[in-house]
Amino acid sequence: MRGGEKVLEALCDIFPEADIFTHACDLSAISQKLKRHRIQTTFIGRLPYASKMYKRYLPLMPMALEQLDLSSYDLVISSESGPAKGIIPTSPALHLCYCHSPMRYIWNMYNRYYDSSGAFTRLMMPPMAHYLRTWDVATANRVDDFIANSSTVAQRIRSYYRRDAAVIHPPVDTIAFQPVPAADLQDHYLMVGELVSYKRPDLAVEAFNQMKAKLVVIGGGEMLDQLKRLAGPTVTILGAQPFDVLKYHYARCRGLIFPGEEDFGIVPVEAMASGRPVIAFGRGGATETVVNNMTGTFFQSQTCEALIDAVERMEGQDFNPADAVSRAAEFRRDVFVDRFRNYVAQATGLRLAASA
Repeated sequence: MRGGEKVLEALCDIFPEADIFTHACDLSAISQKLKRHRIQTTFIGRLPYASKMYKRYLPLMPMALEQLDLSSYDLVISSESGPAKGIIPTSPALHLCYCHSPMRYIWNMYNRYYDSSGAFTRLMMPPMAHYLRTWDVATANRVDDFIANSSTVAQRIRSYYRRDAAVIHPPVDTIAFQPVPAADLQDHYLMVGELVSYKRPDLAVEAFNQMKAKLVVIGGGEMLDQLKRLAGPTVTILGAQPFDVLKYHYARCRGLIFPGEEDFGIVPVEAMASGRPVIAFGRGGATETVVNNMTGTFFQSQTCEALIDAVERMEGQDFNPADAVSRAAEFRRDVFVDRFRNYVAQATGLRLAASA
C-alpha cells in the first residue's frame, strides 16, 4: 500500500463498481477497500513467487498485458509507472493513462539502475531495455489521453512519447497528520522513504555524519544494511515502522530531508501537513509542492556540501508551521477525486460528442 495503491483507492471511490486488473496481487497486503473489487491477475500472477518477485518477470509483462480481455469495458484507466498502458482496449473504449512516470529503469534512470546492478543483470539490461523502449513508445498510441502526476512527469511523457498530458497531482491523506506545539519539537531531522539508491539516503547519512547532527531514517529497502554500517553515532536507522511511529517523528522533527529526485513525492507533503519544513533536492516533484523559503528550502547538487549548506540556511529562516499545513492542504485527497472525476466526465463527453 504505497503511493500507486493510494491512487487506486481513490479511483475505486470514483468508480465503486470497477474491476481491477494487475499482474500479481498479495491479498494480505492490500486494503479492504481494494479487496471489495473484483481483482483479476495476468498469467504472471500464477508464476512462482509472483507477488513478491514480480519485477523479475518484467520481460513477460508486455505479452501478459496484451492477453487481457477488456472487450466488455467502455472506460479503461491504466495507472502506471511500468508497462500497464500497454493493454489493448477495444474500440471505441476510452483509455486514460494516469502516469506516475514512464518506466524509470529504461528511460531517465537507466544508467543509475545499470550501474547499481549485478553482472548478470548488466549483461541482460541493454537488449531488454532496447526491446522495452520500442514497445513502450509504440503502446503510447493505445492511450487516448495521458494524465501525469506532476509537471515533471508530463515533461517526460512529452520527451519520450511526444504526447501532451494534463497534470493532476496524486491524493495525499493530509488530514492524517497534525502539527504539535513548539514545546514538543525534538532536535533531530528526519528522512522517510524506501531505501534505494535513486532516493539517495546515503547522501543524507553522510552529510549528518559530517555535521555530527541528529538524523532519524525511517524506511526499508535494499540499502538498509548498508546504511546501518554507514551511520555514525548521531544517525539512527529505524528501518520500516508502523504509521504511528512515522506520524510521531513527522510532527516532532526539526525538518524533513529529501535528497532524491522523485516523480511527485508524497513524503514532503506529509511532512508539511505535520507542520514541518522540507529540505529537498531542487529537481523533480518536490519543486512543485515545497515553496522555497516558506515551507522549505532547496539544494541544487546532490553533494554533502550542498545539503549541509541547505540545512544551515533552513536553521536561519523564520518558519511558520501554518504555512506548511496550508500548502499541504492543496494536495488533499478530495481535491484529487474532484479533479479526476471532472476530467473523466469531460473526456467521456467529448468522446460521445465525436461519435454522435
